[in-house]
Amino acid sequence: MTDVVVVGAGLAGLTAARHLADSGLNVEVLEKRSEVGGRVRSGARDGFVLDRGFQVLFTAYPAARRELDFEALSLWKFTPGATIARPGERSVLADPLRAPRSLPATLSNPNVRFADALRVLRLQRELARKTYNEILAGAESEEEDRSIGTYLAERGFSKRFVERFFAPFYGGITLDRSLSSSKAVFEYTFKTLAEGEIVVPARGMGAITGQLADNARAAGASLSLDSAVEGVDANGEDATIALDGETLSANAAVVATDPRMAGDLLGSTGVEGIPTEARGCITQYYSLPASQHPKTGKRLLLNARNAFPNEVVPLSKVAPTYAPDGRELLSATFLPERENHNGSDEEDDAVFEASDADLAGATRRALAAWYPKRRFERLEAIHTDRLPFAQFAQPPGFRASLPGVEAPEGRAYLAGEYTGWSSIDAALESGRRAAAAAIDDL
Repeated sequence: MTDVVVVGAGLAGLTAARHLADSGLNVEVLEKRSEVGGRVRSGARDGFVLDRGFQVLFTAYPAARRELDFEALSLWKFTPGATIARPGERSVLADPLRAPRSLPATLSNPNVRFADALRVLRLQRELARKTYNEILAGAESEEEDRSIGTYLAERGFSKRFVERFFAPFYGGITLDRSLSSSKAVFEYTFKTLAEGEIVVPARGMGAITGQLADNARAAGASLSLDSAVEGVDANGEDATIALDGETLSANAAVVATDPRMAGDLLGSTGVEGIPTEARGCITQYYSLPASQHPKTGKRLLLNARNAFPNEVVPLSKVAPTYAPDGRELLSATFLPERENHNGSDEEDDAVFEASDADLAGATRRALAAWYPKRRFERLEAIHTDRLPFAQFAQPPGFRASLPGVEAPEGRAYLAGEYTGWSSIDAALESGRRAAAAAIDDL
């Protein structure tokens, strides 16, 4: 009989499988799709690398540093900072400590007051003295935690800086331009940005899960694709895994699926707190002749006006391997509108009703407004990812209700970002912790 069955071959499941197999256990991974990766996958089309939605890796993530071989991934780096874009106006915002040559441009940025720049430096110093676990502990009480918008206001950041930089930049990170997410998410990511790089692998974000799958196989785990699990029952001495027309028995099961599926699979086991409220987005990819590329270097283009699109990313300028010769690859991410900072948490899903042509037209108009002397008629939409559940919601105090890896009854364990916070880092960490719990019990 198999020692442990892992359901799901995403970041968390593959990490768990590798640690379990490294301990000498007999491990089988069951994945419903025909490929590994979960939400971190990449495809190829006509020489372009297309990630499943715009995703990046923060190299300062503690779990990523432990679980991944960065050198083998051949990482391409974004330039720290961003370009803040408004109709007829673009301005550079950079970290002067990491990009000293950008200091004049940053100090002359009309969207950044000198006092805001000083507050950024002060915040960097404060967070450098806090551990990542201390930061996350701040989201375990709704009474003590607060929203990003409230947090920034309390620290004295100007309304202009918040609306023109923090709203689009952290809108891209939390998929919540209203800044109603927990300040712990802000502090954690702000600290990683100060201590590391924003990168993508040369072969796309799917190379991360590809590496994890290779590591799991090398440790001795077996991976079975096109194997859709219908239920997990771990109330007895062992775990029973139901597939189409058959059942498997194992000493334990690790459920490493998306949160909604995890709740469905473990229905009989009864796990409370698995988050189901979603944050969604749409990412559209574009091909453009290299001669017509907007001159933003390797920085994000942040839309300081609205979320349609929230940001435009010069992917092939950052990672030349993402596009064939003579072409450039850009992406734009669109967010549902929400009430502005600290207001109602109602979400307008009208963005998901927009057609691919509507989205492409919005991106052309935005670029034309930001670059009035350039033309973008040859910007061609080549792929659109509609992701209604890209993250789970992370309001103030969200961690107080999240399940732990040992939340299910019996010999079942959870592995997924929803046991920590919504990120690649949390997914990797949950896989390690779920494996450790199963190893201890077995």
